Amino acid sequence: MARSAAAQGAAVWGLALGLAWSLPGALWRPVPAPPFPLQALLPAGLALGALAVAAPLLAWLGGPDLATRRSLALLEAPPDLLWAGALLALWPAAWGPPGQGGWLAAFLAAALPGEVRWLSAALPREVPFPAAWGARVVRRARRLALTRLVSRWLAARLPVWLTASLVLERMLGVPGLGTDWMDRVAGRDRAGLAAWVAALALLWLLSRPLESEAVP
Repeated sequence: MARSAAAQGAAVWGLALGLAWSLPGALWRPVPAPPFPLQALLPAGLALGALAVAAPLLAWLGGPDLATRRSLALLEAPPDLLWAGALLALWPAAWGPPGQGGWLAAFLAAALPGEVRWLSAALPREVPFPAAWGARVVRRARRLALTRLVSRWLAARLPVWLTASLVLERMLGVPGLGTDWMDRVAGRDRAGLAAWVAALALLWLLSRPLESEAVP
């Protein structure tokens, strides 16, 4: 089964790589490929690291009941556009443009509630067991479940996090990875898109040993 899943994943990434390399269409006036935003790597790494730590921790503290909390659903509902607008409205003018720090705050506000809800909904039920055995057993059961979930969660969500911040980047005027992805699509930069797909496939490949270790 593991080999079948790996083969299917490799086939999907291979198809994506082929589509990126053979992207149809051509520009009327060709333009050079945009430079890669190296300055966005550190904020993106900080955002992903904070999300990868905070979401499992909150899911461990709240348990599966957190997925049905109305307050969490209300925080998850606003789109990125609203979070960016709220940040711009509340940001003191004396501080200058929000920059990468503002983008990081808006990104976490937009992404964290949904990821906590995703992980909490994936946790097994705790009533009647292990709740009947006490809080210590409940915490241990949550920890074991999250240990098996986190690797698959990262593999499934990491590509989304890397490229889904386009709205925040455009509204805050911060060049980032989402903008780079879309600029390469608009500019028909087939080599750049193929490099993006290859990098995402490499992240998926690196997550495979973690996933195999998490499965009993």
